[in-house]
Amino acid sequence: MTDMKVKITSNPAPAHWGDKALVSLSGNDITLHIRDDADRLRSIRKAARQIDNLGIPSVTLSGEWSVIEQVTFVMSFSKARNPGEVTLCDNAERAEAERQVTAMMFTRKLTNDTPEQLSPVGLAQESADWLQSLNGDAVTYRVVSGEQLAAEGWTGIYNVGRGSERPPAMLELDYNPGGDPEAPVAFALVGKGITFDSGGYSLKSSEGMLDMKCDMGGAATVTGALGLAIMQGLNKRVKLFLCCAENLVSGHAYKLGDVLTYKNGVSVEIVNTDAEGRLVLADGLIAASESAAGCIIDAATLTGAATVALGYDYHAVFSLNPVLSQSFLSEAQTQQELFWPLPLQSWHQEKCPSAFADTANSRPQKGGGAGGASNAAGFLSRFVSPTDSWLHLDLAAAYHGSANSEMPAGATAAGIRTLAAFIGQ
Repeated sequence: MTDMKVKITSNPAPAHWGDKALVSLSGNDITLHIRDDADRLRSIRKAARQIDNLGIPSVTLSGEWSVIEQVTFVMSFSKARNPGEVTLCDNAERAEAERQVTAMMFTRKLTNDTPEQLSPVGLAQESADWLQSLNGDAVTYRVVSGEQLAAEGWTGIYNVGRGSERPPAMLELDYNPGGDPEAPVAFALVGKGITFDSGGYSLKSSEGMLDMKCDMGGAATVTGALGLAIMQGLNKRVKLFLCCAENLVSGHAYKLGDVLTYKNGVSVEIVNTDAEGRLVLADGLIAASESAAGCIIDAATLTGAATVALGYDYHAVFSLNPVLSQSFLSEAQTQQELFWPLPLQSWHQEKCPSAFADTANSRPQKGGGAGGASNAAGFLSRFVSPTDSWLHLDLAAAYHGSANSEMPAGATAAGIRTLAAFIGQ
């Protein structure tokens, strides 16, 4: 089939296509009729899905498209299996659009990989290799794995991952463009990298387990964001910590009733082995705090409660510093990505009580009980210092188990543009 050209206009479609048609075709030309500025990107996503559903294998964008519009079209047109090809507009903004697509496609591919393809060590190594390929002179890293995690005191990652034959791992990566080992760390990024989550002994249902290859979406998101920022010329020092493990059942797996004691002295009773993400993130947050970063941001597909609150369209934002969270939300608005604040107070630390430890890792009830997303954020706040420079992102919109009218099935890569812009500002 001949390559189709796709242009965008605010004019309505010819009458025979219908008053509300988003797409019309004429020969080798496809026109997107996008009239609603308030919902412009949503309409572009819908039009892209309609074109892909026609079985058109390749298109070229032509005419007047902004960077965000081009990237939005690509991410909705390109499904996981047999994706169509998109040639971006040949204009001055093409290079930036290509950078954004590259980063988002890396994140999408990493998140969509099967659990067999992507082990914890593999996730750490693949992320490091990609970032090093973007600016090798500025990137150094090490991967701590297996028993070495226990030896160094990274108790959360070690215990969550010890039930698997494939060892857990922590990636510690330093992007230091100036090369000065004494340079201050502007940002520390922490990502949840659970490459498969069975729930452990708090076993998930088969239906609930099906999409758990995406439980490393936080790690993929912060890696993609750092990569995009590097491609955009990031000149600040940033450290990246990926907390990688498979949460499986075995004779060596951690169990309900265990008590873990972290490097900062906080003891945690395990009341739900399916609340494992916060256990691995705790190690990453301690490491990020040790770096004395000016701002710490963690990202995780952490709770079903965030999805209940926000659906699959928004990422949740938590912070004990309203000025910091508002600054991030303002950047999200500029980037036209959907984030929404959920409540967090210092007393949320007390919402997971334990008679045997400083805290439990959840509440012993389905979904962690009422306010589960805020309670999880409160748990994480125990491992951050200082808390007023910390943002927690619960990525409710990171993955769609099935296609809808706007997005193909699988990873969305949503949030990368905002994170990259925020650390690069």
